[in-house]
Amino acid sequence: MMFKIRKKKTTARSGLVSSVHGRLKTPFFMPDATRGFVKLLTRKEMEAVGLGPLVINTYHLFLQPGEKLIRRAGGAHRFINWDKPLLSDSGGFQVFSLIRQARGKAPLGKVTDKGVIFRSPIDGRLNELTPEKAIRIQFDLGVDMMVCLDDCPPNDAPREEIGRAVERTLAWAARCKKEYERQLKARRIPAGQRPLLFSVIQGGTFLDLRERCASGLVGIGFDGYGFGAKPVDSQGNFLEEVLRETAAMIPEKALRFALGIGLPEDILRCASYGWDMFDCVIPTREGRHGRLFLPAQDWKKKAGAYRGGKQNFYKTANINNARFAKDFSPINPDSRLPELREYSKAYLNHLFKTKEALGAKLASLNNLEFYMELMETIRKNIDSPG
Repeated sequence: MMFKIRKKKTTARSGLVSSVHGRLKTPFFMPDATRGFVKLLTRKEMEAVGLGPLVINTYHLFLQPGEKLIRRAGGAHRFINWDKPLLSDSGGFQVFSLIRQARGKAPLGKVTDKGVIFRSPIDGRLNELTPEKAIRIQFDLGVDMMVCLDDCPPNDAPREEIGRAVERTLAWAARCKKEYERQLKARRIPAGQRPLLFSVIQGGTFLDLRERCASGLVGIGFDGYGFGAKPVDSQGNFLEEVLRETAAMIPEKALRFALGIGLPEDILRCASYGWDMFDCVIPTREGRHGRLFLPAQDWKKKAGAYRGGKQNFYKTANINNARFAKDFSPINPDSRLPELREYSKAYLNHLFKTKEALGAKLASLNNLEFYMELMETIRKNIDSPG
């Protein structure tokens, strides 16, 4: 068994995932290494901050540098010099976003029942991504966990459109599973070394459509199931009920992947619903713009008691603000990293004002360390008695 639940506390659970590149404790968070790198950070810096699994993107790596080159390098792990587990997103979300962002301009692609046809934003070439091709690319990348291609409409799309997306997602998932099994045989991959395969539950904000999609995917059978589409509505409101109910639709023994969940309070809430895996660009993207995630006093205790509503276990600070220009306190006096203990907020403010890349690197490291400690706190709270 590649996933085992260790402890449950109401609907929250902790567990262990076995993969070729190591064991993972759940719940866990994966920073986005979309194009094969976490921006600005070296391997040693990522290890120092405690990173484990990373998310890479099939669509982006297919376009550049190409899966064939990565396969020649020995797979994504060797190419990017990372020996811990990698999960590859199918790229469906990115392709559909590319097509829908045309907004009155010439369409950048189209969706058919066969797959997706789109023009590369890099060189304008026409490409086709089918469920089968998405799976083959991910096998070439050599990842530990891969995701089926799905049809990902926005949450505010009409019910009829979302219903069609559900049916297409189910049809594509069946084709992905068939190609996955074919690739296992063709590549002679032993059962104990196979990558985990995830499908994605679509349905927008319609719980009956989510149920239809989940039951159909469970009937096909996957190692894990993801939450499809954005976790917020068109007004930016967190879809609490939809996320909670969708988690309950997924079998107990399967992994539950909350794609795109990235705010600390949302991760806490979703972990309490039983979601096991999270990924998002927030800690690094926000860091590159000067937004720091800073723990509040007794933050781990407060995080353990958080049940929704206004959060009080961390604060954010925009280091670009003038008030930090003369703040000589450390970026984080409790950090494991000497640079975060020794550099001041005033110096970090100076780095951002002068557009020095070191500033974005330090802010990214600060945020990633906070996220890694948050996940450790969540696991300890689930495992603790009471």
